[in-house]
Order: sequence, then C-alpha cells, then structure tokens
Amino acid sequence: MRQFLLLFGLIWLVGSAGAGAQQALSGLARLTGDGLELTERRGRVEIEMGLTQPVPWRVFTLDGPPRVVVDFSELDWSNAGAEVAATQAEQIDTITVGTFRPGWSRMVIALAGPMAVTEAEMATQDGGARVRLLLTASDATSFAASAGAPDSALFHEARGLGLPPRARPEGAHGLMVVVDPGHGGIDPGAERGGLREADLMLTFARELEEVLLRAGLFDVVLTRDDDIFVPLEERVTIARRAGADVFLSLHADALAEGHAQGATVYTLADEASDLASATLAERHDRADLLAGVDLSSSDDAVALVLMDLARTETTPRAERLAEALIAGIHSATQSTFKRPHLHAAFSVLKAPDIPSALIELGFLSSERDRAKLADPSWRLSAAQGIRDGLLQWAREDAAAAERLLR
Repeated sequence: MRQFLLLFGLIWLVGSAGAGAQQALSGLARLTGDGLELTERRGRVEIEMGLTQPVPWRVFTLDGPPRVVVDFSELDWSNAGAEVAATQAEQIDTITVGTFRPGWSRMVIALAGPMAVTEAEMATQDGGARVRLLLTASDATSFAASAGAPDSALFHEARGLGLPPRARPEGAHGLMVVVDPGHGGIDPGAERGGLREADLMLTFARELEEVLLRAGLFDVVLTRDDDIFVPLEERVTIARRAGADVFLSLHADALAEGHAQGATVYTLADEASDLASATLAERHDRADLLAGVDLSSSDDAVALVLMDLARTETTPRAERLAEALIAGIHSATQSTFKRPHLHAAFSVLKAPDIPSALIELGFLSSERDRAKLADPSWRLSAAQGIRDGLLQWAREDAAAAERLLR
C-alpha cells in the first residue's frame, strides 16, 4: 500500500478544504532569510526554509524517477534560491518551485537515487514558521513501496465545458478551437533575454482567442488562462470535454545547440523528423516529471488499439491542418523555419480523435525571433495568419468529408 505524509502547519485539512484554508490567510507567505537552505552530510540531506507565516502543507514521494514533492498553500517563491542550493548536494539533481494550481504552490526535489523522508516538520517561531525536511538514503524497493500521491493531490477534475465530442464540422462556422498555451506555473518553459515562454504563450493565446472570436466563426477554449501548471494529459482532456474540432498547442522553445529561427508546426509521429525535434518532445514530456506529476499508471492495451484505429482518419486531417497553418503564418509574417512542417512524439498531440498541431511561433534562442515575439504587431499578424490557416483547413476538411460520403 502506498504511504505518504500529510502535514498541517495550521489546524486545517489539506485537500478539498485547501482553497478555503488559503483564503483565511491575510496574504501570500514569503520565504525569509536566505530562502531555501540545503545541507548534505553522511548520506543525508537536510532542507530548510523560513516563511513569514505558517501555511497548510503536505509531503509525498513519487517514483520513476524518484522525487520528493512538497505542496504548500500558495507561496511567494521570489527568494527561493533553489537552483543554487541544488548544486550543493550530490544526492539531489534539481529542485523546482512554483505555482502548481490556483491557491497551491509546489516544490519538487528530483533525487539522484532513492531517499526516504525521515523527518518533516513546520515549527512556528516569532509569528513566522520554519520548514525542515530530512532525507536519508534508502533502497529502490522500499522507496517504490512507499511512493505515491495522495488522492487530494491528483486533481482528477479537468477544467472544460463538459461537452461530448462533436461530429466532424461542416465548414468553418462554429469551429471549436482549443488553444493550449504551453508550460505555466511551476514550469516556466524556455527563458531567454528577459522573456519567459510560459508568459509569452499565455499572452499570445489570449490575443489569438480575440482574433478568432472577432472573426465570428469560431468558439475558443484556453487550456489555461493564468500562470498555472496543467499536466499534458489534462490539456488533452480539456480539449475533448470542450468538444474540440482542433487542438493547437503554442510554444516558443530555445535550442541548447545549433541555430534555428522562424515558425514551425509539428504533428504527431513516433519517429521525429530530426534530433532537435526529438529533444524538444522529450523536454516537453519531462516538464510533467519536474512538476511532480504521478505517471505510474499504464495504458490499456485494448485502448491503444482503438486509438490507433481512430488515428487512421485523424492523422491525414492533422497533416492538412499543419500545412494550412504554415501557409497562413507565412503569408501573414513571412517568418517560417526552412523546414516548417516537422514531426515528433509530443504527448500533447496524442488525442486520437482531434486534429492537433503544436506551433513553435519562434525560438527564444534566436535574437531575431525574440524581437518578433516581443512585438505586439508581429504577434497580431501571426494570430491572423493562424486564423486564415484554420479557415482554409476547415473548408478543405469539409470538402474532403463530403467526398468520402459520395
């Protein structure tokens, strides 16, 4: 049986009552002193942090890879110093902090190997609080047996309209477009030149939504409309519940090596177009791990067969969608990558019944692309290009469906 620690800094239940507990606080608790402090000695790692006030919190572990997850009622992490602290301990790979859900913050400690949480406490002092975790080396079997998220941390309810999937659209009128601003909350995405991918994509998603709604031919749902974390699987669930005709995921990544610029549109494939595409897909999926998502559940074999059957129709529609989006973006901005249509195994594109595409608007690793992405006029042109691409695709898709019925 999976075990976990539920800890209470105040006399409030954590979980379904968490939102109400957070509202009782006068403001966001902040880190004090040097922020996150980390000490390693004799196979043990001690993590401490001071807070301006006590808050509800909980600790649990996840396996595959081993992680310690600490949830708090929402905190101001501006003084965390986590990246510096993580480099001081050989037994910790990374420490990630940030907003996880509205009203909730999360710290994810990625471990180099299995470690048990042997002590965890929040002590009140001088009106504030002091959090202390002690991690001790463990073995893989013991760690796996005790790992697992509590039910209150799983957030089963996906946001969305709760509507069943719709029939294939007849032309552009009333096309339901689900727009997915990549990253968010604890996962900021790429960061270059003072720009954060999560912020930039949320801004563009809102701008694209306005352009589509003004056309009077689209319904639009955003997978997130705030700086919060949404797991990849839930983004697809939101699209399905909204009755999406099209799913568009928005990104602006940065390449660690090489040089690329211009917009790119990805569609799903088991084999990536190139090494860079494979690396991007792997990094996108790794964001769920860094945010402390429990990925221990396995897919049902029968369900996988049914999904493959559904994709025999959806895949060619997604391919035509990508080509139409590329044409629209290029016509509006003259800014597309030299090979604008690429393929990779992005998890966010795996809805078998919804034509889906991932749009890399540009690369934050390119100075030229950063200037364009920061320019509201350029973003407006890009949004209009996406609109035009969607309209063209919808007309062609409806005509293709009509030919199939003859």
